[in-house]
Amino acid sequence: MIETERCESYAPEATNQATVVLGRERERNIRAHTHTHTHTHSHTHTHTHTHTHTHTHTHTKAHSPLKGDDNQLDRSFSDSSLFNHWGQDLGPESRRVALKMFQYYGYNGYLSDRLSMDRPIPDYRPEGCKNMSYPSNLPQVSIVFIFVNEALSVILRSIHSAMNRTPRHLLKEIILVDDNSNNDELKEKLQDFVKETNSKQPGFIKMVRHSKQEGLIRSRVSGWRAASAPVVALFDAHVEFNTGWAEPILQRIKEDRTRIISPSFDNIKYDTFEIEEYPLSAQGFDWELWCRYLNPPKSWWNLNNSSAPIRSPALIGCFVVDREYFAEIGLLDEGMEIYGGENVELGVRVWQCGGSVEVLPCARIAHIERAHKPYTEDLTAHVRRNALRVAEVWMDEFKSHVYMAWNIPQEDSGIDIGDIAERKALRKKLQCKTFRWYLVNIYPEMRMYTDTIAYGVLRNSLKTDLCLDQGPDTDNIPILYLCHGMTPQNVYYTSTQQLFVGILSPTIDDDDNKCLVDVNGRPRLIECSYAVAKRMKLHWRFTQGGSIQNTKSKRCLELLENNDNEFGYQLTLQKCTGQNWTITNMFPGSTL
Repeated sequence: MIETERCESYAPEATNQATVVLGRERERNIRAHTHTHTHTHSHTHTHTHTHTHTHTHTHTKAHSPLKGDDNQLDRSFSDSSLFNHWGQDLGPESRRVALKMFQYYGYNGYLSDRLSMDRPIPDYRPEGCKNMSYPSNLPQVSIVFIFVNEALSVILRSIHSAMNRTPRHLLKEIILVDDNSNNDELKEKLQDFVKETNSKQPGFIKMVRHSKQEGLIRSRVSGWRAASAPVVALFDAHVEFNTGWAEPILQRIKEDRTRIISPSFDNIKYDTFEIEEYPLSAQGFDWELWCRYLNPPKSWWNLNNSSAPIRSPALIGCFVVDREYFAEIGLLDEGMEIYGGENVELGVRVWQCGGSVEVLPCARIAHIERAHKPYTEDLTAHVRRNALRVAEVWMDEFKSHVYMAWNIPQEDSGIDIGDIAERKALRKKLQCKTFRWYLVNIYPEMRMYTDTIAYGVLRNSLKTDLCLDQGPDTDNIPILYLCHGMTPQNVYYTSTQQLFVGILSPTIDDDDNKCLVDVNGRPRLIECSYAVAKRMKLHWRFTQGGSIQNTKSKRCLELLENNDNEFGYQLTLQKCTGQNWTITNMFPGSTL
């Protein structure tokens, strides 16, 4: 249905000359849905509408996008995606400069520097938004932009669009939070712009500069602390505001200060800087707590009013909040590291503690999605740690689902999530509801897996370096592959004796889980709901360290020697010969 997102990706200090973090959605496809094997074994999902939204920051050792090692350019000069739809008329030197900037920023900084700071953008608001009137006494807003080593022209265009498209009486100030950039032009040139603007409007732009890199989460809190307007808007510094974005948000917050509002996002294409319209969406997450777009709930569709607010289970990234209410509910969890999970945590916390989250179709903001192969450290460890922190504080018995999705043992996980006593005390103080209430009332699309008793990778004692693997999506045939523990090798065994293989389906709008089925004596992966409806042979008797036997056919899942196979063995269903299987994790109290 909807693509999973890597929201607010953030690159910490790294040693590479061209350190870039790409849109996290692309990384997820690589890590979780794709194997590049000698037999071209790929995992992809097709959804009804696929649009990506990534908030990315880059941090590099180079002090300028035009400094550094040219060797990296040579490898990708001719086939860079930058030149697929742009730049055919550039000469060799201009192409070299453009590519260098592209590698540094993850978007077309060369083109950005040549676009107007005040360019018009298409008005993609639903028609019903364009004739709405708003009271004159709306609260003022402070807009916070957070960045590290962003292109100066992109930051300035964000500021210009905010100033041009926010009524002057509503925009109290703009706050720039520089999370310790080392890009030279973000020092003197940006400071000159701030001075020039403040000479005409004293105190209008505030600069907050960190002396060391704090990460996205703490940078947002820094911006909030510097703000003085009744409402604070926390944004990336690579956005462009559309006409009339502020009034609908400020009206909703004026009516109810416990609402946290997200605009609707459009895409600024990383290569051409064209604005691409995105479908209206709610914002949610999967069980790994990666952010994702969702179809709006049925209640919204039933209104038949495309300008109506969309109830949203969580937040993707940028949001607007009553300044004092944000403090009352606990800001962001500053015990989290770098980035990842904080928007999910905020959305869950607000709903469980009496507030609400909305996406407004009438408030549209375009956002650059970066595109790059990352040259930085893998940030998954930070996201995983943060996700477990959210699970332990807010998710009650459903915390098991997060451990399960990450394939981590629930006891003795080996991951230090830090001290959560303060966050648990906050939950108690605010008298928040249970996570079950949240799932039933706010996020009913989320699939529950309370009948899972064991999970992880599945190994046969005959060949312990090979694991059961979902294989290519195209043919639904499970395979044996070298154990790597990523999503295609995740296996879940339920109390109803079903074996799911591969990605854990997050919502009812996504493709169903794949169940292991005996189809005419061959192992196959079939959507579980279909297999149940057709009364297929999908139930397996499995004991830890014992056999996996189909309850109907009585055949066992076993390994068969096959020298034509890449690894010397193939999966088969046959009369049981006593082969043994083990799965990595069992839930406390469960037995196999």
